[in-house]
Amino acid sequence: MTEQLRLMAVHAHPDDESSKGAATMAKYVSEGVDVLVATCTGGERGSILNPKLQGDAYIEEHIHEVRAKEMAEAREILGVKQAWLGFVDSGLPEGDPLPPLPDGCFGLQDVEVAAEALVRLIRSFRPHVMTTYDENGGYPHPDHIMTHKISMVAFEAAGDPTRYPEAGEPWTPLKLYYNQGFNKPRTVALHEALIARGLESPYGEWLERWDDGGRPERQLTTRVPCGDFFAIRDKALIAHATQIDPDGGWFRVPLELQQEIWPTEDYELARTRVDTSLPESDLFAGIREN
Repeated sequence: MTEQLRLMAVHAHPDDESSKGAATMAKYVSEGVDVLVATCTGGERGSILNPKLQGDAYIEEHIHEVRAKEMAEAREILGVKQAWLGFVDSGLPEGDPLPPLPDGCFGLQDVEVAAEALVRLIRSFRPHVMTTYDENGGYPHPDHIMTHKISMVAFEAAGDPTRYPEAGEPWTPLKLYYNQGFNKPRTVALHEALIARGLESPYGEWLERWDDGGRPERQLTTRVPCGDFFAIRDKALIAHATQIDPDGGWFRVPLELQQEIWPTEDYELARTRVDTSLPESDLFAGIREN
């Protein structure tokens, strides 16, 4: 292709783009790919997870604005564009039984109606490839699951002139991937490497509970080599200061060990309109060659 390649990453909240596929995006930006993050919600109901910032009255009162500023910093670090779809965070319901979701939140939207905002963005940006979450949302947060749902509708509808006719000129994305960065093979490999080096692993209890959680193993079709961009990923993640403790669990595995043992970010090819051979090492496999 002589046309500039374009990648759209669809995420639920500000910070998701930095914890899922960030090194991949930075790699493609370095290669001249145009990358756009679509952020479905403003993260308004997200908890302050960084213990160093908990109890800060200003942050608690202005969490929406604070998270928007964090997102602006992260996107500059990654070198990507970013657009807000404008939905309201559903929060993560807790308790038994679970409480109902708040009125008007993203998780309660009609899927066909909510998908129009993403269709409009797809038709404007014209991505060749999209990434999103699988049907479980990666983990069962209502906003992650809704992100999956509207992504699937929008991927199919964006190129159809009979659907959402007011949302711009049709555009047909060619491939759709699910983020699968938190997979068992990677977790096992890093755990065993830490133990072999006499280091403490944060994954022991996690792996013990892995099969008990009923999480199905996903097919890792595509592993993108991007270890050289892990440091940029971490910097972008730290920019989301309300969500990430720089001394916390995200950073317990030495960067050099990650780059040695598992220097890829991993995906599951969910839809393709071009021929490709699995496994892949490039989200644009089958597109660059055409």
